[in-house]
Amino acid sequence: MPVPTSNLPTEPAGSRRIPEATVGRLPVYQRILEELLRSGTTTVSSDLLGSLARVSAAKVRKDLSLLGSFGTRGAGYDTAFLIAQIDRELGLDHVWPVVIVGIGNLGRALAHSQGFTARGFRVAAALDTDPEVIGEQVGEVVVRHLDDLPSIATGEPLAIGIIATPPAAAQRVADLLVEAGVRSLLNFAPKVLTVGPDILLRYVDLSIELQIMSFYQSRLAAPGAEPMPVIRSVGLTSANVD
Repeated sequence: MPVPTSNLPTEPAGSRRIPEATVGRLPVYQRILEELLRSGTTTVSSDLLGSLARVSAAKVRKDLSLLGSFGTRGAGYDTAFLIAQIDRELGLDHVWPVVIVGIGNLGRALAHSQGFTARGFRVAAALDTDPEVIGEQVGEVVVRHLDDLPSIATGEPLAIGIIATPPAAAQRVADLLVEAGVRSLLNFAPKVLTVGPDILLRYVDLSIELQIMSFYQSRLAAPGAEPMPVIRSVGLTSANVD
């Protein structure tokens, strides 16, 4: 359904301050909206979106109001249009060059991920120091030596560096990425890194997630334990759509 351009936010993306908590919820809304759209839901209410995202409808409306004014009272939001606006705010209307350092099992899986391209991320380089790996085709790129990072970054500025190395190498890799001009790092290595205050650093640590699950599991299994709310991942399944 065409959406009138008069409903578009007048401020460019990035010019409004959006709280970090809201930024964390936007990809959740986006995933839910995409699944709703695939199921044929072309209009969504804040009540439905909030229920599926496990937040209040008021919080949904407040979050989305930070993106612009494009909801219709009593009619809800156009699903496809809302997806486009969230994409725009998240910067997914760009293609971001990504470099993966560490081409072990995890690095290979990330390099082959179709979700990168679908979300606007392009694997521009894959780096390692293992002679047996260098020169191998992984996904759309050929693995190069870590020493080639400066020349690669000179030829094409790299937006995001993904660290998938053993923990002992992670800090050195982070330093090299920053020196090469990479300002955003996603660290999969179980290692706390030290970077400057102008560097965006995020961690993905499966062992931490398992420890959190262990916390709840141990309490659910304890004799005589009081009932605890079950922790569920936010998302949507075909059963939820109906």
